[in-house]
Amino acid sequence: MAELVMPKLGESIMEAKILRWLKKEGDMVAQDEAVLEIATDKVDSEVPSPFTGKLTKILFPEGETVEIGKAIAIIESGSAAATATPVAAPVVEQTPATPVQTQTAAVTAAPSATTSAVSNIDANRFYSPLVLNIAREEKISMAELEAIPGTGGGGRVNKKDILAYVANRSNGTATTTTSTAPTPAVSSTPAPIEAPKATSTNYGANVEIIEMDRMRKLISEHMTKSKQTSAHVTSFVEADVTNLVLWREKWKNKFKQKEGENLTFTPIFIEALVKTIKDFPNINCSLDGDKIILKKDINVGMAAALPSGNLIVPVIKNADQYNLLGLAKKVNDLANRARINKLSPDDISGGTYTISNVGTFGNIMGTPIINQPQVAIMAVGSIKKKPVVIETAEGDYIGIRHMMYLSHSYDHRVVDGALGGLFVRKFADYLEQFDINREI
Repeated sequence: MAELVMPKLGESIMEAKILRWLKKEGDMVAQDEAVLEIATDKVDSEVPSPFTGKLTKILFPEGETVEIGKAIAIIESGSAAATATPVAAPVVEQTPATPVQTQTAAVTAAPSATTSAVSNIDANRFYSPLVLNIAREEKISMAELEAIPGTGGGGRVNKKDILAYVANRSNGTATTTTSTAPTPAVSSTPAPIEAPKATSTNYGANVEIIEMDRMRKLISEHMTKSKQTSAHVTSFVEADVTNLVLWREKWKNKFKQKEGENLTFTPIFIEALVKTIKDFPNINCSLDGDKIILKKDINVGMAAALPSGNLIVPVIKNADQYNLLGLAKKVNDLANRARINKLSPDDISGGTYTISNVGTFGNIMGTPIINQPQVAIMAVGSIKKKPVVIETAEGDYIGIRHMMYLSHSYDHRVVDGALGGLFVRKFADYLEQFDINREI
């Protein structure tokens, strides 16, 4: 017999929720046949079986959230493969540990004072890397952590429990009880903390109450956490993109006829963005405690709106290795698969910098929220014709030009105003200097 484990699903993802078991106990499963459906804050996916065998035991029910790498089912196989350690994953990134994984590993293998001696305090109380990471960020001592009542399996403290405790503590309502014995060890039977009581709210008569769907809840949590984590600053630049607009008008029909796809502005923006990142490589990083992790790969995420109104960010890996034609094809492929919910976990993981086209919705500018654990994000607004002053050697004159606002939000813990401002200015320069005579 062998274990089917919760697969690795991308950077910063430490747990996944079981949506639906596609097989029941006693069913035979073939190699690579889907056994269950899971969901993260990024994407839904199926988990295949790593070998042929019989599903003898389901370890977690539908609706349960399980840590990455934990066994979720037992599959019995008569083949030698059953003795191997299986790793089942829809798409597995064969990359070194990410900063987030390194950070949580450090908490588990070499805990700090905040999360020290977990096994010494209570060997039967398991804490996931995600819970330990939240405890460290919120400066929750081990004594406090031990006192938090858990609603997970076997009394385990899950993410919901610790976040509820953090909310109560910030309101001054959370309390803990430690041992009064003259030994430094924490009491093994701490007083329980009451869970927050639900309050009844009167919304009035003429209202409609709509429950958030699962993805909207996760987006809400992700965006709120980003604002709480990063010191957001936004710089703005107005760019003259007339040459870029005229070039696209010249080539879009020919591109459609030759390639069978649309030529949008997005690949042009990404091409200019890649050049700018090469000029300012320090923007292509993440933060792990007091360590700045510079990324050598340039993986550009492009925020895309789904038909449901929710948002997803597919990633173009190694975007600097594509020419404009390759970027155009990659952008269209990811955008099309996003609309029909066919993105894999690998498609939305590993991003190092994100761009969001708010101009798609007719907005002239926006203040985008950083996509953690990145440290910056660019928003491009709608392109509008405007009268502007044009400076020439012969004198100034007023002309009609295609203008666009650029908004660059960055984490002031890592990126100072000089770098953040120069970056968006250089990005604008590349767009303004677009060669109108270039071939695609």
